[in-house]
Amino acid sequence: MSSSPLEKVRHFVQQYQPELEPILFQEPLPTSEAAAQALGVEIGQIAKSILFRAGDKYVMFVAAGDVRIHSKRVKAALGSGKTKMASPEEVLEVTGYQVGAVCPFALEIDVPIFVDRSLQRFSHVYTAAGIAESLLPVTYEALLQMTGAEEVDAASAE
Repeated sequence: MSSSPLEKVRHFVQQYQPELEPILFQEPLPTSEAAAQALGVEIGQIAKSILFRAGDKYVMFVAAGDVRIHSKRVKAALGSGKTKMASPEEVLEVTGYQVGAVCPFALEIDVPIFVDRSLQRFSHVYTAAGIAESLLPVTYEALLQMTGAEEVDAASAE
């Protein structure tokens, strides 16, 4: 087991793209807006990873930072039961990452992952890389490959 969430992400990514390295910053980037500003890119290029739950079932949606995920898509992915965003404690337990640093792969518990097609419009997107001071530049195709995700149309413009 890797010593830190960042090292866990680095180790996982090396299996797919050995040359890929997280970008590190001096300050935490807790929001899509902060991350986009630090990189000088559009908010949409920041891939937000959100964990949802219904009962004891979890799913993760990864979408562009400038869109909202439709609740009916979340309900369809989770099936029956009341759906809601996972609590910060649940996020840490399921993913191994703190809220604001959730990487969509190398999770503690395997959960279905859905990547929204809103990210396709960019040549590269940036996911959190395990700590709030890091981002990982990936292509849409690499994101799909590394997450094993299903592509969906889950978002609406905010």
